[in-house]
Amino acid sequence: MKYARIYSTIGLLFIALPFLVSSFYFENDKKTGEIESIKTNIDGKGTGLEFNLTIGKEHNHPTFAIWLEDMQGNYIQELYVTKSIASGIFAHGQKVPGVWSNEPGEVRLSAALPYFLHKRGIKAPDGTYLPTPANPIPDAYTGATPLASFKLESKSDTTLPTKFRIIVEVNQPWDWNEYWNNTIYIDDTNYKTSCQPALVYAVTVDLKNPMEYYVLNPIGHSHYSGHDGKLFTDLTSITTALQIFSKIEVSLLP
Repeated sequence: MKYARIYSTIGLLFIALPFLVSSFYFENDKKTGEIESIKTNIDGKGTGLEFNLTIGKEHNHPTFAIWLEDMQGNYIQELYVTKSIASGIFAHGQKVPGVWSNEPGEVRLSAALPYFLHKRGIKAPDGTYLPTPANPIPDAYTGATPLASFKLESKSDTTLPTKFRIIVEVNQPWDWNEYWNNTIYIDDTNYKTSCQPALVYAVTVDLKNPMEYYVLNPIGHSHYSGHDGKLFTDLTSITTALQIFSKIEVSLLP
């Protein structure tokens, strides 16, 4: 068992190395005190929304998605998805499983945002729900991962139901903790790219009784390896992932 764990750790380092190097540069490029402004779906004809996402001390280039659902949990549309997962192209492509390139290329990360992708419900030829370079999420809803706290303005495509939900799912690679570590699921490479599972936040908006602003709170996490689109509501094993964002707020635009 001791040697199995050693070999598992060595293998993990080879898998993680390109992302760790990339994360180092992103961490050292972070802006301080400057709020980036992003706009998506500028041609949308529906409700305007303004998000303010404040990063926490564990923020280090996470993948995330923001989308809308009706009160029955049916997917309406995406508002923002980080470009890498939306296009299927990452800064370091994968030549074969476990072997990475220094050039951009296609990567399949099933554990990244499984709750969002299963909700979206578009299956790829490989049986996953991940977007591909041939069938990406449209650019109107995507963007690079902001390096610091940021403001996002977006619109729904069409008129929304009177009551709806706003959902955010966020995942940060290599965020081990005492519960999610390399002694479990040692043969699952999808798990090893995620560690703590993707975290899901939500809030309900009632257009008949609008509020000045809404705060999204964590409601659960996704499957640790992305095998399904279930929501797991027990958050007792989630620690540092709760500090990727310190606050997520949204308000209705006039």
